[in-house]
Order: sequence, then C-alpha cells, then structure tokens
Amino acid sequence: MRVLIVEDEEKLARNVASVLKEVASSAVDLSHDGEDGLHMALTNSYDLIILDLMLPKVDGLTLLARLRTRKIQTPVLVLTARDAGSEVIRGLNLGCDDYVTKPFDMGELVARCKALIRRCHGQASSLIRVGPLAINTLSRQVEFGGQSFLLPAMEYRLLEYLAMRSGEVISKTEILDHLYDFHAERFSNVIEVYISALRRRFDPAPPYKLIHTLKGHGYMLGERAA
Repeated sequence: MRVLIVEDEEKLARNVASVLKEVASSAVDLSHDGEDGLHMALTNSYDLIILDLMLPKVDGLTLLARLRTRKIQTPVLVLTARDAGSEVIRGLNLGCDDYVTKPFDMGELVARCKALIRRCHGQASSLIRVGPLAINTLSRQVEFGGQSFLLPAMEYRLLEYLAMRSGEVISKTEILDHLYDFHAERFSNVIEVYISALRRRFDPAPPYKLIHTLKGHGYMLGERAA
C-alpha cells in the first residue's frame, strides 16, 4: 500500500514514515507543505493520506476540501495538535475519515491507518481469505497449505494489494503506482519477477489457480479454474 504524509514537522513525518514502512510494509511519500501535498495527492495514486492541519502555504482543511471537490476519494486521516470539537466537526464534514490528536500513540496511529485502508478496499477484517490463502494484515503472516510464511517485504506488499482487491483485474501500472514510493527505482520486469515468486509459493495444482495473468490487462488474485 502507498501512503502520503503531509506534515511540516519533518522529524515527526520521518518517524511515522519509518514505522509505516517497517510495521505495515507501506510505500510512503512525504510532503512538508500544503501546496506540494495537494499536488502530490492529485498526481499520484494513494491508499491513504495522513494530513496535518497546520501547514504552510495551504492549510490542511483547505487541502482536504480541494481534494474532495476534485472527487479524490482516498481515505484521509487528520493529525492535529488542536482539540477543538468544532475543528474536528469541520474536518469530518469536509470529508476526512478519521483523526488523531497530537501527541499520539504510534501503535494506535498505525492501527487506524490499516483499518482505513482495509475499509476503502471493502475488507472489514484484518484477516483476508482468498481460497486456501489466509493473510493476516496485522502480523503480515500468510497461511497456505498448513504452513505459515513471512514473505520478503515486496512480495508481501504485492500479495496484500492483490488480496485487498481480490477478484479484480489490476493493471501492471496500477500495481507499480501502489507498491512504490515517488523515489523508488522501478525496473520494467519487477512485477513479473514478484508474481513468479508468489506463484511458486502459493499457486495450487491444476485445475485451480490463485494468481491469474490476463494478457494486456493485468493480474488478478482469486480462486477459479485455470
């Protein structure tokens, strides 16, 4: 999953990004002012935006309002040092999905982020099942064939994204946009490499398969006849 953090306290932004990368296996982009954050949110695909309210150039609530006016439906979690009920109400009315007041517990923040991402993909539970495959998005453990796996970071990130959208055909471009942050190098065949690795681990024998390639369209995770 790919997350945008718009926060002008650079140390705090780096700390949140580090935890999301380590604990949630997320790709994370950082922005430190509202103008740049708005541009990034409008030009990239994100699964979640973490948004401070006190931002230079464009404040957080204005940024949020502009996103919703442009029909950007990405979940937004607001970070605020201000505890005024009226401000919280305004943010919710403008379209934010959750908020956390500074200072906050990092574990709670990560849990709220994961919950928002799951819900936006129609997954209420932290345990996602696709046929014989079970993915625990809290522990990042994958159960298959009576065995438990802890995958390398990028394999897990790809599998989780496919599972969140199981049954959907997802293009290679869209997968790349959600797996890598702005500064990451993207090699032309990297998705094929990770798909092959996942198939070696989790594709059961014919006549059923889990990971499907639809030539010219993309990939899909789902249990169906090969």
